[in-house]
Amino acid sequence: MKKGIISLLSLSVLIGLSGCNSDSGSESIDYGKKATGYLVDIADEIEGIGAREASTPEEEAMGNWLYDKLTGFGYDVKVQPFTYQKGDKLLASKNFIVEKQGASEKTIVLAAHYDSTGSDHGSLGATDNGAGVAAAVAIAESLMQESLPYTVRILFPGAEENGLNGSLHYVRQALDNDQLDNVIAMINYDTVGGGDYVYVHAAHSDYAEYQSTCEKLGLGEADYNAQSHVRDAMLQASIAVKGEEGQYTVHPAFPGYPEGETGSWSDHAGFACAGIPIAYVEATNFDINGKWGFDGYSQTVNPAAWDCYDAENKTACDRDSETQWGKIWHTEFDRLDKLEELFPGRVDQQLSDNVNIVLELLTSAAYINEK
Repeated sequence: MKKGIISLLSLSVLIGLSGCNSDSGSESIDYGKKATGYLVDIADEIEGIGAREASTPEEEAMGNWLYDKLTGFGYDVKVQPFTYQKGDKLLASKNFIVEKQGASEKTIVLAAHYDSTGSDHGSLGATDNGAGVAAAVAIAESLMQESLPYTVRILFPGAEENGLNGSLHYVRQALDNDQLDNVIAMINYDTVGGGDYVYVHAAHSDYAEYQSTCEKLGLGEADYNAQSHVRDAMLQASIAVKGEEGQYTVHPAFPGYPEGETGSWSDHAGFACAGIPIAYVEATNFDINGKWGFDGYSQTVNPAAWDCYDAENKTACDRDSETQWGKIWHTEFDRLDKLEELFPGRVDQQLSDNVNIVLELLTSAAYINEK
């Protein structure tokens, strides 16, 4: 058994033995630690499902796992089948949606896509996006024991990696059925573990960065929302949980992207197009001068993920010949055994932190400003 699997399984054994203080019935359970067990179920190819390429039997198995797990928690799970065109093929996938009613009809959406990509390079989708799914499932489980100020809707979109297909289908259907009218915030969990630092972003202040996505939904600049207050609320919740030293961070400005703003390449995009303020959480490293600059596509300075890393200049020793560029997602490093070998305990800790930060935000009315 691989070293990483041993670490994650040993953490899952501790579920119920150590917990965080809470006023709810969940006080004896640490759901941050519980998420590590779910990550094994999702991303370990022996103990769990492994790679989950969009519209494959493995993605379907992942959807079945989600349905069974969420139903077991007591949720009425809505299954939303959809089809999409990829080249000359019509492909199918499903979204899974659960909701916990709060004191207010105002709703916060949490999303984590459950497919993966890069299996041809050895990826099992542990960080992208097994970690996001594991965290969201643990959050869903915890919320069943909580009284909430706002209603919380958790969305697990399918077929994200080949075109944001699940989330765009969800937004289309929700717009047609007035199901976004009460939504005041959307949080996107995509690759929330593995990278050197955990960041939180708002949508880009320039509509042009999202225009092509918005037009797919029949939406325009007048509908678009680039407000940053949900990102800022997540920052404040992270300080409450982790303190100033351990909080989420925002990336510095780099060409084309102001500080703390992100592009349209993940499931938050359709929501921003539909007028909903978003926060997008990801683990990467914007301090690295990667293949295309300081854009966060290089996730780590760990030498194993580089042919040769120049620590002084924070880039490749030879930019012309470098092949790895510090990437984890979609590579041989995006699997539990490799992650534990490169970063002992890191993914476990990032999972725990992400669960507890979002629970802090969702269970308190102090953070989200209903703009």
